[in-house]
Amino acid sequence: MPASTFIDTNVFVHWLDAADPRKHAIAGQIVRDALRTQDACISYQVAQECLNVVCSKARVPLSPEQAQAYLDTVLAPLMQLGASVDLFHRALGVRSRWGFAFYDSLIVAAALAAGCTRLFSEDLQHGQRIETLTIVDPFRA
Repeated sequence: MPASTFIDTNVFVHWLDAADPRKHAIAGQIVRDALRTQDACISYQVAQECLNVVCSKARVPLSPEQAQAYLDTVLAPLMQLGASVDLFHRALGVRSRWGFAFYDSLIVAAALAAGCTRLFSEDLQHGQRIETLTIVDPFRA
């Protein structure tokens, strides 16, 4: 059965960075629920972006060993989509139709390809519907 929710990179980054306690708590609950229920997923892009942030851009970067452990215990169990020509074609279609930046289009295309009906992201318009997908900003006050 496909996952109902796709989780964008910013959720994982907020869970790892406690600078904003409210966002940190919300993100932690989302990720813990996703791992427990297996009713959420990510793509290779989310894993790639998250690892890039935690290895080099984070306020307190993870060591290579810590990043490996995070990949193995959090990101890998949720990763359902790899890169493919079909995914890139779908992302280009999303970009053309909706006018999103390419990487946002790739996230939306991956969520649609996974059969998700909800995309947790603070980078897109809360409540916007794209085909069968609804954007939800879980950090919206």
